[in-house]
Parts: sequence; structure tokens; C-alpha cells
Amino acid sequence: MSAPKSLADLTIEELIAFLPEGNGRLNEKMGVELVEVSADRVVGTMPVEGNTQPFGLLHGGASVVLAETLGSIGSAIHAYPEKLAVGVDINATHHRAATTGIVTGVATAIHLGRTSTSYEIVITDERGKRVCTSRITCALVPAPQA
Repeated sequence: MSAPKSLADLTIEELIAFLPEGNGRLNEKMGVELVEVSADRVVGTMPVEGNTQPFGLLHGGASVVLAETLGSIGSAIHAYPEKLAVGVDINATHHRAATTGIVTGVATAIHLGRTSTSYEIVITDERGKRVCTSRITCALVPAPQA
């Protein structure tokens, strides 16, 4: 695929095809699927099954993987083509356990600047109950010249 003028105009399938590692190997292993993508809002899902800790609960690190994926995708869409987004900070507060089903993450832009972006990511279970709240900040660095 040739380089698009904007990532914002791509479908999810086109965006994944354009990315150097597609959806990313970790996301593939964890079953992360993108549902909606834009610089302002990114939505994705992930199964609880296969992403649990030894007590059968959704692993907190799995929630952070989902959060970082969604915030980084939004940041990349905002930054492209002049800049690349690189994560510099992420945090997460785990509110309740999830033991089955699918969790959904919604990343909402807090700040879309020239040198950084920040997103709040809310992860909920199938009942709409908040499982985790995360925040990511990405630095926007110059993209390599082709």
C-alpha cells in the first residue's frame, strides 16, 4: 500500500494493512480488535478468556495493553504524516474484576497538540460496568524522511 495523505481517511482494514506490523503481534495474541478509529476517539474490544491472571480475573496488564493500543492508534492518526507517536506515560486504575466475556475500551482525546497527545481510556465489561480507567500520553516526534 502506498503512503496515504492522512490516516484519518482510512478504513480500519486499510489502517491495519498500512501499519508496519499490522494489528501487532501482541494484539493478535490477546484478541484485540479495533471497532472505531479517529484522532478524537478509538474503540476496541478484547476477550477476557486467555487474558487472565492466576485467579481467573482479567489481568491488569491486559487492560493496559488494550488502553495503550487505543491511545497510541489515536495519537498516530493525529500525528501522521509529519510525526510519529511514541508512548511516554501510561497509568491505570482497576475498578472491578472481569472474569468472562468481552471488554470494550473507549479512548477519548484529552489533548491533541503539536508535540504531545493525551487520551483517557475507559474499559467496561459487557454490562457496561467500568473495569479500568487509564490515561496515556504520547510524544510526537519527527517522522523519518523517506
